[in-house]
Amino acid sequence: MTGTRIPQDATAADLQALAEQAGRELEDASALEILQWAAGTFGERFCVTSSMEDAVVAHLASRALPGVDVVFLDTGYHFPETIGTRDAVDAVMDVNVITLTPRQTVEEQDAEYGAKLFERDPDLCCALRKVKPLEEGLTAYTAWATGLRRDESPTRANTPVVGWDEKRRKVKISPIARWTQDDVDAYVLEHGVLTNPLLMDGYASVGCAPCTRRVEDGEDARAGRWAGRAKTECGLHA
Repeated sequence: MTGTRIPQDATAADLQALAEQAGRELEDASALEILQWAAGTFGERFCVTSSMEDAVVAHLASRALPGVDVVFLDTGYHFPETIGTRDAVDAVMDVNVITLTPRQTVEEQDAEYGAKLFERDPDLCCALRKVKPLEEGLTAYTAWATGLRRDESPTRANTPVVGWDEKRRKVKISPIARWTQDDVDAYVLEHGVLTNPLLMDGYASVGCAPCTRRVEDGEDARAGRWAGRAKTECGLHA
């Protein structure tokens, strides 16, 4: 399946049908082929989102669409290593890093909701500092790519390589959905892709510092996020 530029006035129904067809036809395509389809179909109305856990999808996308926008959410709670990874990606890769921030600083949020909202109501904290900023930041795009993988957790086991984001009414692309951690590691090694230093320090999934811990042997990659709670996702991929 090759990408044919979709008109700007395409309806949500058109985009949904396109996404569902592409999801079927590109299921066995390589990650690069999926991103080449996205670049050909959406052009500048396509972006990559990155938590800066690693820059694998950003690197792949830069091969398909040099100068591609890479959207990063700076929640105000990130590890210094994550901010450093973002800055390094911006400096050395053929991408355009766009940093989104919440409407309120951490201090302003604390003043309105009380300190350490992430402990008392992590869902609300994520909604304020992640979900809402991303919704606003994606307004200019028709399609967005993520680094979701099916092997990361049971909640991601059915992730399509191309699907329809009903909540945001956009095409959602997960080019490495079928990859394993071994595939990721091999790509990083082959291409010298930047990764977050925390991945070498016991962290398997890197989010906001107050809500992320190292994982134990035998735990899945998401076990270190909101440990001790039923919460497994921030809401960006709900």
